[in-house]
Formats: sequence, structure tokens, C-alpha cells
Amino acid sequence: MERWTAEHRAFVVETFFRNNDSVILTQRSFCIRFNIPPRGAIPSRNTILLWVWNFQNTAFGTTRRRGGSPRTVRTPANVEAVRHAFERSPRRSAIRHAQALRISDRSVRRILHDDLSFHPYKIAIVQELQAGDFGRRLNFAETMSRKIEEDPGIIVLTSDEAHFHLNGCVNKQNFRYWAPNNPRELHQRPLHCEKVTVWAAVCRSTVIGPYFFEEGGHTVTVNSERYVAMIRDFLIPELCRHRIPLRRVWFQQDGATAHTSRASMAQLRGFFPGKLISLRGDIEWPARSPDLSPCDFYLWGYLKGRVYVDKPRNLDQLKENIRRELREIPRQTLERVMTNFSKRLIQCTENGGQHLNDVIFAP
Repeated sequence: MERWTAEHRAFVVETFFRNNDSVILTQRSFCIRFNIPPRGAIPSRNTILLWVWNFQNTAFGTTRRRGGSPRTVRTPANVEAVRHAFERSPRRSAIRHAQALRISDRSVRRILHDDLSFHPYKIAIVQELQAGDFGRRLNFAETMSRKIEEDPGIIVLTSDEAHFHLNGCVNKQNFRYWAPNNPRELHQRPLHCEKVTVWAAVCRSTVIGPYFFEEGGHTVTVNSERYVAMIRDFLIPELCRHRIPLRRVWFQQDGATAHTSRASMAQLRGFFPGKLISLRGDIEWPARSPDLSPCDFYLWGYLKGRVYVDKPRNLDQLKENIRRELREIPRQTLERVMTNFSKRLIQCTENGGQHLNDVIFAP
């Protein structure tokens, strides 16, 4: 163990207070003052805080208690101080609280876990709802729940598109190149990563898709003309192939411009008369509601967690992975997803169109 002198301790304590209780600035000043080379031994964070604590409580930085029971900072007073600090500022990090309380980070965490039974909870990120969204979400949830209750055999077909990029991001913090010398290696990426645009639809019995929006082997933007062609040439034949009667289908789509153009809406109303869930549809689809869409709350997240496992090297391999994973989703899983969809409708009704907290914070 490194032997620190009284001069070291005195300098650290004085510098710590002079730099507004900053451990990092204290360590930097220590290196300069005592001419410590790069990667040389310096007092650790916990050592510095211990010296400061000893100075404040004994007025002698080198004094140590001998004999008797070991000293602890988990006193009732410190436990209450930690409680009040975290209740007042629950989003502040444990390290920051430890600095403010002049208690080591380790002791603060032990107090939180062992004495207060606190747990670190993650903040859930959700899409912000606007004032008019609550009524629309409530109306959709009530209407759809009533339709399902009146006719349990109806087929709710929910659809959406998503982008799947070929190149993932490089995590520079976790990636290292071990070598005697710096290889000066660069990771070059194109400005616009290759991707595929996938359309799919989910119901209780099957997944319709995938359909790739592309022309001449190149991904294209979804516009009204291409969307109409997809409905006519792909969706309807696929429903027939799966022996799904159109008269039983309630077709859902979001409010994207390509979906709600005059041509798109006219064609969809022709195939699904009186059973279109959409912006300006027979049942109004509420904007900013991915928590009510099975494609959003299940399909895309599941799929993106599977298709990149073998690190596809080209778009053809990526598309084949997407096709395979969609084929392999078991029917029992789809039934559970649509049952969950019905439960979400009920929860949305019960909380007046607000966020589904019972789903978001489910254990």
C-alpha cells in the first residue's frame, strides 16, 4: 500500500477545500505539486474523502482510532441526512450527493440500499401528449373495446412501416484495439447508411409481410402511389392467401401523409368498408399513440433485437433475416400480443386517455 506522508495529507485537505470540494482538481494539483509522472500513484477518491473526513472530525489528518469497535459513518444522523438529500433531489446522482454530504460514495450507497431500502429506478421515456390527444385516445379506446366486446371474432389488423439500417453504431467507449503501438485505425462510415423500409401488419393469427418499399433493388420513400400499389398488389393477395375474410377485418394505420391521401383512403374504404381505423377513418386513430399499436409496442422492438444477431453484411442478408424472423413468430405469441392490446385499451379508458403507467412501470 502506498505510504502517504503528513505533507501529502495536509496538501490534499487544503487543496480540496480551496477547489470547492473537487476531488479531480485536488488530484491534478497533487500531481503538479509533487511532480507525479503520468499514471503515477496518487491518492484515490475515497482516500481523499477519508482524509477530509478525518480532518473535519478530529482536526488531525493523520490521527486514527486504535482499539475498540470499528468506526462507521452509517450513523442515524447520516442516514437521515442521506434520506432528506435524496427526497429533496431524487434525480441527482449518488456521487453528487456524496460530495455534498462529505460522505464517501460507497457509504452513501450502503445507506441507500441497507438502511433506507431505496432502489435506483430508471426514468421512462414516452412521447409527449398534447392537450387534444387525451380525448382522442379515450374515444378510440372506448370505441375499439366496445367493438371487440360486441364481436370477439373480429380481426384487428394493425400496420406500420419501419427503417432497418444495415450498419449499426460503433460504441467508441466500449471498443478498444489492443496493440503495442497505436494502430491509428479509423472506422469509416458513409454519411447515409444503407437501409430497407419495411411494412408489416399484425393480427391475432399471423403477420402479413414483410413488404419492402424498393424500386430496382434500391429503397424508396413511401408515397401515396407506392402505398396504394402495396395495398392492391401485396396486402389483399396476402389476406386471401391466409384465408382471412376481408369483411371481418378492421384495418389500422397511422396518420402518415401517404396513408391518408385521397387515393389511399379511397382504396382502403373500398377494401374495408366501414372498418378503417385511421386519421379521418371510420374509427379515428389517435396521434402520438405507439403504446396502443402492436407494431410499435411489440413487433419492431422484437424484430430489431433479432435480425442483427448474425451481423448481416448486405441488404439482401438483412432482408432475409427480417423474412425469417417474421415467419418464426409463433401464433401463441401473436395471441398474447393482441390480448395485451385489448388490456391496453381498457387501461387507456380507465385513466382518461393518459399514458399507460400500469404498463410502463409493470414489474
